[in-house]
Amino acid sequence: MQEHEVDLWTTKLFNDFLAAPLNSLLNAVGRPAADPAHPWQNWITMEILVVLIIMVLFAILKSRLSADNPGKLQILFETIYEFVAGQAHDAVEHSSKYVPFFGTIFIFILFMNLIGVIPGFESPTMTPAVPLALAVSVFGYYNWMGFREQGLLRYLAHFAGPVWWMAPLMIPIEIISTLARPLSLTVRLFANMFAGERVTMTFLSLTYLAIPAVFMGLHVFVAFLQAFIFMLLAMIYVGGAVAHEH
Repeated sequence: MQEHEVDLWTTKLFNDFLAAPLNSLLNAVGRPAADPAHPWQNWITMEILVVLIIMVLFAILKSRLSADNPGKLQILFETIYEFVAGQAHDAVEHSSKYVPFFGTIFIFILFMNLIGVIPGFESPTMTPAVPLALAVSVFGYYNWMGFREQGLLRYLAHFAGPVWWMAPLMIPIEIISTLARPLSLTVRLFANMFAGERVTMTFLSLTYLAIPAVFMGLHVFVAFLQAFIFMLLAMIYVGGAVAHEH
């Protein structure tokens, strides 16, 4: 039997007070919890916490918006928006309508990566289910945008390649390449965050002060880098799906 993971304090609270509602939901969909006493897992409670943090931050931001005297929080998020919009402009045609999706992906992944730096928490992206769900979301989004922008037949035609006589070769290659994208996104984010978290925790347990600070800084850098790479790949996929040949 698989050993039960050590619950974070947030997960313990969920399991103490909200185990019954989740068990009822899981039983209703035919997927009962392996341990009914602990149906909540760390990655779920961490995701919920991240969502709540983001909602609170944006509520504070909305209440303090000012065109004449922007505060530090507004300047920070305006900088993030300009960064995302600038990257999208280089990767996608008519990029402005896709920026909200790219910005949401970037901020959500960034916060999930960074929360693991705080003692007593861990990054949800260390669990394969979280990067997989994000990858499937990107996969569904860029294919839907491609269908909507180009129409079903024209979008599917790009799988045949630029010349008709190469279609028998290009169609299997393009299908395999497309289906491999969610796996690639999942493994890249999960593996890097899992490795970064383990390296940081190992050195924190062995050393003190200066050296842990270096690895904490490295962990923050990896958190930003992986959120950026995930967003950038999403932009590339959307750009390829909606591009019109000239």
